[in-house]
This record gives sequence, C-alpha cells and structure tokens, in this order.
Amino acid sequence: MSVIQEFKEFAVKGNVMDLAVGVIIGGAFGKIIDSAVADLLMPLITWILGGDVDYSNWFLVLGDNPNSITNLAAAKEAGLNVFAYGNFLTILINFILLAWVVFWLVKLMNKMRREKAAEEPAPTATPEDIELLREIRDELKRKG
Repeated sequence: MSVIQEFKEFAVKGNVMDLAVGVIIGGAFGKIIDSAVADLLMPLITWILGGDVDYSNWFLVLGDNPNSITNLAAAKEAGLNVFAYGNFLTILINFILLAWVVFWLVKLMNKMRREKAAEEPAPTATPEDIELLREIRDELKRKG
C-alpha cells in the first residue's frame, strides 16, 4: 500500500473529520468568548469600578522608568522591563468563561446520554439464541 493511499484512508476516517470540525468550531467559539469578555464583561466591570479603564494597559515597570511612561506600548517600545498583567487578566477571564461553558455543554451531553441509555431496554437473548447456546454446551459436554 502506498503512502498516499494510507494517507487518504487516514484523512477520511470519521474521527479525523470529527477532530477537524471540533477544531474549527472551537476556534469560532473562542472568538465568541473573546468578544463576550472584551465587549460585554470588561465594560461592565469598568462601569462597576468606575472610570474608563483600559485593562490591556495595566502594567508595572520592573526597574527604572526614567520618563514616567504610563502606556504599555510606549514602555515596551522604550525597552523597559514591564510586568503586563492587564492582558493576562483578560485572557484568564476568557479561559474561565470558556471552561465554564464547555463544562455545561459536557454536563448537558452526559445528561442526554444517561437519559437515552435509560430509555433503551437492555438487549435480551431470544429463545433461538438460548437454544443455540444450549446445543453448543451439550455438544461441548459430549466431546469433553
């Protein structure tokens, strides 16, 4: 079997396609969470705390700040050693929200699976199956 043929078989397997779909939807879902944090949650936090706060601009200069730079981009451009925690906080909130939503999706899927399993009766052996098994047992007893 050629490498190309093996790759074709690999690429069209269901689990590879499922993974590809999951990655694409996950990327789109990540953008939704990013927007929810940046456009909805952070403005609410700003309003609650009061003032017009740019969280991505929260940083500490580690060491000397000779020109008293108060903008993160300017501090990085000046080569200052900065501890930029504002952007990290935003990304951390994104992660927590995404993890929370995924938790609830998995919880819902598990509940649906349990309900479906409870609805389906357990498979039972038919009389024909039982009779066949008895014949096999009797034949094994006779031979052994």
